Amino acid sequence: NSSNNMKTLLSLLTFGLFAASAIPAQAADTRIFEMRVYYAAEGKLDALHARFRDHTTALFTKHGMTNLGYFVPTGENPERKLVYFLAYPDKAARDASWKGFMNDPAWKKAYAESHKNGVLVARVENAFLTATDYSALAEAKNYGVGVFELRTYTTEDGRLPNLNARFRDHTLKLFEKHGMTNVTYWNLAADQKGAKSKLVPDNTLLYLLTHKSEEAAKASFGAFRADPAWIAAKEASEKKAGGSLTIKDGVKSEFLKPTDYSFVK
Repeated sequence: NSSNNMKTLLSLLTFGLFAASAIPAQAADTRIFEMRVYYAAEGKLDALHARFRDHTTALFTKHGMTNLGYFVPTGENPERKLVYFLAYPDKAARDASWKGFMNDPAWKKAYAESHKNGVLVARVENAFLTATDYSALAEAKNYGVGVFELRTYTTEDGRLPNLNARFRDHTLKLFEKHGMTNVTYWNLAADQKGAKSKLVPDNTLLYLLTHKSEEAAKASFGAFRADPAWIAAKEASEKKAGGSLTIKDGVKSEFLKPTDYSFVK
């Protein structure tokens, strides 16, 4: 009986090993991402939304770009800001897609018609991003909530790897524990040639969460910060790095809501 039990145990262990090995690891997201922020001219935000809704997003798709999220701030929007994210296979594909888009007769027509009563966009900022190795695959998805939070952490020089390690090993799991949903995590891409402003500083982690509401976000972060597991992880990471991982006032947060034409909702 002892021999039979041992054989059964070995069989179960062997099956478990093969079953585990058959589960593919999450593939790294090697795409290049672009964060673009448009500041609409006075009185033109609705017209800008209409152009994206009726023309731009479809033309982006036509020219090989992947539409992700299109967002506006949840509260007042005095800057008339539109924040959106696109993905491309690589930087060369990005440049080729934009060249094709800008030269497309359908875009030229839509652009000209939208400008009959004045320019729609006063200013554009952009930055190129890469997914962290712990980020979920960024995709068009309905999260079923109306509140997203865009957070940016800027680190002391040389401490971005420490911050990424803390998020990878501790923070993501603790966010989920306290009712927050991880959407995606990015670092600034090395090649920023063509970026029109320093929208995202160097040594930055930029990420998106979802919450049931802004009030729920406040409660979740309160519980998260009081969690002994977080306190221990924070202390250990700072001890290893030799101090705070982020610069003074280096953590920024903005609540966003998806537009009606956003692919991520």
